[in-house]
Amino acid sequence: MRLTGLAAIAALGFAFVGVTGDVRADDVQPAVVYDAGGKFDKSFNEAAYNGAERFKQDTGIEYRDFEIQNDSQREQAIRNFARRGYNPVIVIGFSHAPALEKVAPEFPDTQFAIIDMVVDQPNVRSVLFKEEEGSYLVGMLAAMASETGKIGFVGGMDVPLIRKFACGYVQGARAVNPDIEVFQNMTGTTGAAWNDPVRGGELAKSQFDKGADVVYQAAGGTGLGVLQAAADEGKYSIGVDSNQNHIHPGSVLTSMLKRVDNAVYEAAEDVKNGTWDTGVKVLGLAQNGVGWALDDNNKPLITDDMKSKVGAARDGIVSGDIKVHDYTSDSSCPVS
Repeated sequence: MRLTGLAAIAALGFAFVGVTGDVRADDVQPAVVYDAGGKFDKSFNEAAYNGAERFKQDTGIEYRDFEIQNDSQREQAIRNFARRGYNPVIVIGFSHAPALEKVAPEFPDTQFAIIDMVVDQPNVRSVLFKEEEGSYLVGMLAAMASETGKIGFVGGMDVPLIRKFACGYVQGARAVNPDIEVFQNMTGTTGAAWNDPVRGGELAKSQFDKGADVVYQAAGGTGLGVLQAAADEGKYSIGVDSNQNHIHPGSVLTSMLKRVDNAVYEAAEDVKNGTWDTGVKVLGLAQNGVGWALDDNNKPLITDDMKSKVGAARDGIVSGDIKVHDYTSDSSCPVS
């Protein structure tokens, strides 16, 4: 399945399907190929890096990684790691899908994992997240923290995945305040949209100028500009993927956690333990795949009432009593 197949994920089911080959524990030698923005983007890629580092610390097994500089390097990096015997080869981000579609069949004995896209090959594990569920919760927090009744969202590359964040955020905010106004901007339509903090700051400032007092970013390295703009303006931001509360303590209201670190760690661990399986894995609140961050950096900003209401909403989503819309399965986004 290629990039256009994201909306059809439901047709593949939410469970793993089958086990590939006879994977021996001594075959494990992980490799990670990051997406645009680099492994120290303090967000999506860095979450993957943290998972690989944790695996190394826990097991003593070294890994290799590669930061792409342009799209042409994706296929080359994946193939080079597979050719040199690295296993599993874990690729971070949906943009790697066309390259992995081509390379995976060439190395049937190598285990591959991809984050944020489905690649339907017998030796590929595809890991997806219910970003809309975590975004719903931080949308609630944004609405409860807002004094103006206006909040914002700054996305990175304008793709259905990022619209998924925005849709859940709006839905959560309007569950708290049906009349809240939500400004939305995307940074761009190419991979450069993930690594433009200046533009991220400009977009956030334009939303603050319109009256927003909380802005959620889902923009990779670009989002650092959003966090900086909020700190400069004396407003709130919401981080994404990794816990970004510490970047501007007292200004970052919370961070929507997307546990890419766990997905990377588990891929390497499963090869090590001989329990590798393939197919599609979807991680939401019920699987602790998404959530929101509360620590010493933002504890003064989150009241007991906010925690209670978000906790109740989390329970409702897990039980199925609250339905959060998935933009990638239906591009209409109900917000009332």
